Amino acid sequence: MSYLEKIQSPKDVKVLDENQLAVLSDEVRKFLIEHVMQTGGHLASNLGVVEMTLAILKVFDFPKDKLIFDVGHQCYVYKMLTGRLEQFESLRRLGGISGFPKTSESIYDSFDVGHASTSLSAALGMARVRDLKGTDENIIAVIGDGALTGGMSFEALNDVGMRKTKIIIILNDNEMSIQKNVGGLSAHLSQLRFAPKYVNTKSNVTGLLNNFGDFGKKIGSFLKNTKNRIKYATIASPLFEELGLNYIGIIDGNNTQELITALKKAKDIDGPVLIHAFTKKGLGYEEAEKNPSKFHGVNSFTTRINRSDMKYIDAFSIQINSIASENEKVIAITAAMTSGCGLSSFAKSYPDRFFDVGIAEEHAVTMAAGMAKSGYTPVFSVYSTFLQRAYDQIVHDVCLQNLHVVFAIDHAGLTGEDGETHQGLLDMSMLLHIPGMTVLTPSCYDEFKEMFSYAINECNGPVAVRYPKAKMSFRNVKHHFEFGKAEKICSGNDVLIVSCGRMTEVAIEAGKLLQSKGISTEIVNLRTVSQPDYKMIAESAKGKKILVTLEDNIISGGVGQHVISNADVCCKTMCMGFDTCYVPHGKQEELFRIYGLDADSVCERISKEIDSK
Repeated sequence: MSYLEKIQSPKDVKVLDENQLAVLSDEVRKFLIEHVMQTGGHLASNLGVVEMTLAILKVFDFPKDKLIFDVGHQCYVYKMLTGRLEQFESLRRLGGISGFPKTSESIYDSFDVGHASTSLSAALGMARVRDLKGTDENIIAVIGDGALTGGMSFEALNDVGMRKTKIIIILNDNEMSIQKNVGGLSAHLSQLRFAPKYVNTKSNVTGLLNNFGDFGKKIGSFLKNTKNRIKYATIASPLFEELGLNYIGIIDGNNTQELITALKKAKDIDGPVLIHAFTKKGLGYEEAEKNPSKFHGVNSFTTRINRSDMKYIDAFSIQINSIASENEKVIAITAAMTSGCGLSSFAKSYPDRFFDVGIAEEHAVTMAAGMAKSGYTPVFSVYSTFLQRAYDQIVHDVCLQNLHVVFAIDHAGLTGEDGETHQGLLDMSMLLHIPGMTVLTPSCYDEFKEMFSYAINECNGPVAVRYPKAKMSFRNVKHHFEFGKAEKICSGNDVLIVSCGRMTEVAIEAGKLLQSKGISTEIVNLRTVSQPDYKMIAESAKGKKILVTLEDNIISGGVGQHVISNADVCCKTMCMGFDTCYVPHGKQEELFRIYGLDADSVCERISKEIDSK
């Protein structure tokens, strides 16, 4: 039996010696590569933190001590060694373990995460309650250099340094988030990495010299001043020390023993400590080491077979490049998601008009507002779930001034395996009630192309084009896109289904099933969901038994309620979408079926409503 198979809890890691930990590291990496390539998930980030995780489990006592990961991409090793190894085949699958820390899953997970730059604030909150209670548990936050660019991280660093709360921060510095890191902080960390190693022995020397009375203290003061002069002459003072943290670094983050030594030292310091550990993302898997962005998140083998099929992200990449070639005022913005949002080609073709601001969605939106105010057309490409972070900036800095900022909202609706933190089920409810905001939902390639062109070249105010993590539909569209005009896909006498975006395909399939049951169905594709075609809806609803709205958003505040509360219809109405809840991880098709939003379920629900009338 391997060492890995024997690990049932952190206690089993604590008893291992240096050689045994080295063997365990190799076994963990082998397991990760074999299993994550099958289940899909975040590979490179976890390969880089194997030694770090082992050192943390060796030094601290869990679950008494609390470990908070930032984002959580790198939590797989921790899960494997805290009793969940046998569940790994269910990773990110329906009913299985999550790809992120989850308190409902294990007593060893202390905080639910999924978005960047949250760990320091959460850890600081726990540390301050610990102090109020008078308990002595250690609070450890692991944050990557990419997540450190988020404004929330700096707010927390400013706070912790001010009040000197005891907390241990481990900076996992691998020069990457999903892409290569950018910005001034990244440059500062690079300066630290390549500077001469500086060893701080102040506490030991001071303790020794204090034994010699006043004379010893004078020597100590002299040495301290001399040491600082040498230090500041050879290396710029780390930002973290300037903020009031005790700084330990840089250490080899892939050396278990060096990490153990640093963590033990941090435990003995009465105050905030930051351990700066330099790691290699993708370590142990040559392809991932060479291309960590590609292997940041991998799909299962089955999914990768179908990569040649065009997805919405591919259509976005094609269209923004095409439009930018004709319109020199088009600017693309991303928050550390260049490839994830389909902007790699744009970045190469138009480097002067491409801006990666790092993990800083709030900044991205307000910067876009400044660009729009100055006469250019910024396109902010962002996942639906991450746009939530910039809601105030959308309202206050963009919409209040009616600025022409284009929001390319990727991963809208169900995203699947990443679960609650990444499902894009709130964006329409967020945006539809903001005055002046236009929201467009393409249902196929032709619509996407025409809507995106309209959003950039014709719209005069804030506009969002919302599209899913899904393959494109290439259905034949009867009428070209026109702002505020819906598309009547087919006519019928009994049921009217008003759909939007990807749910139009579901509506078409459900309509065929209803027809087979003798229920004549009319389908209207909204297209412009913020300014629905109420005239077409009212006309189509005449004489119908029921009007059904269909959306991949929560029902509360969504398109259905928006339509039904404003359309002049007399028939029975029914909103279909997601209830106000958090949808767990699983394959998209499974989740649509469970929540009654696949074609079969929609057909069955409508049939029952008609029969019950």
